[in-house]
Amino acid sequence: MAGALASASSDVGICLMPTPPASAAPRFSNYASLADGVAALLFPHAEVVVHDLHTQTVVHIANNISKRKLGDDSALEDLPDDLDSGSRLGPYEKLNWNGQKIRSISSVMRDEHGRPEALVCINLNVSVLEQAKEALELFFQASRLLPQPEALFRDDWQERINTFLHAWLAERGLSLNRLDREHKRALVEALHGEGAFRGKSAYDYVANVLGMGRATVYKYVKLVREH
Repeated sequence: MAGALASASSDVGICLMPTPPASAAPRFSNYASLADGVAALLFPHAEVVVHDLHTQTVVHIANNISKRKLGDDSALEDLPDDLDSGSRLGPYEKLNWNGQKIRSISSVMRDEHGRPEALVCINLNVSVLEQAKEALELFFQASRLLPQPEALFRDDWQERINTFLHAWLAERGLSLNRLDREHKRALVEALHGEGAFRGKSAYDYVANVLGMGRATVYKYVKLVREH
């Protein structure tokens, strides 16, 4: 068990905190465990730092991405003078040493008298997410798409069926995988009215898409024609 814990700690780059005053030891140990868990969950993109507000120093770092060290000055001069007004600061953004964007949030931890004694700061590297967002936006740029080639799609009955079918579903607030028997019958009748079954193999295609037997599609179309 101890070996497993040591291995997990090394995976997220945990810096063990120095021993705090005896009265605060159990609480600061809990803060450190919380930091380790959050850093492990969001590894490798998040760092969690525990600051001792009494000594204004860093006492625990999980998954160190900021290159800080234990015992460093917390640099918390910009904190509000009165932390009693809230228990959370942020989220806010800042730059890491390598120029990558960090999104941070800090939670005020209190002693048994309700006085602020520690600050647990989660620093999430959002640069990777922003790069992924930019890549997806580039991939889905509408300006990169050309109109369907007329010669290729002029007789594409499958495309016409798909377009009509999903427009029909959208108008009625329905989804393809939740159609009951009456919906399917109405849809087949509507497709027939649009001339969908003039295409070769259209009966098989519609039966496949709607999860019906080919004979059932034929039956519905036959009843429409007879009336």
